[in-house]
Amino acid sequence: MVAVKKKIAIDMDQVIADMEISFVELFKKEYNLSFETIEDYLAENPNFDLVTTIKELYPLINNYTFFRNIPVMKDSQSVLRELTEKYDLYIATAAMDVPKTFTAKYEWLQEHFDFIDPQHYIFCGDKSIVHTDYLIDDSIRQLDRFSGTGILFVNSLNDTEERYIRANNWKDIRDYFLSIKD
Repeated sequence: MVAVKKKIAIDMDQVIADMEISFVELFKKEYNLSFETIEDYLAENPNFDLVTTIKELYPLINNYTFFRNIPVMKDSQSVLRELTEKYDLYIATAAMDVPKTFTAKYEWLQEHFDFIDPQHYIFCGDKSIVHTDYLIDDSIRQLDRFSGTGILFVNSLNDTEERYIRANNWKDIRDYFLSIKD
């Protein structure tokens, strides 16, 4: 009898694709700013409104070039490659939020995660349609909609959330999934 692998859905933006680096560089260029880290900038500008800034920069983000050139999140490739031995992996990205990026996201996945079957790419909006055992995501909204076990990939926008299993990096993800007994 062949054992059925459990299924893990993995968000793309800010989970395997390090959008923060690209967004900060775009922000610095568009507003002609110079700072070392986003934390430094936020400390010096406590009234900074990230949501408004994202809305202002949306036309520059919702395009092929921005998404095609996003760096890979540290350790995500090696950990996901290792997890393929025990789990079926799916990429679930809320691409409907940035519809001009489908091709860039597909090509990016092919380049950086070629070991994940393209038939396992889910381009959606509302992740309640995703029926896997686990969802690794940085979006509270998406985790709230998901019916399986949600794992919060922690970042500066969700770091106070305590309702989900938390992962600060890909080594935490590895440790969590490899510690699960069949």
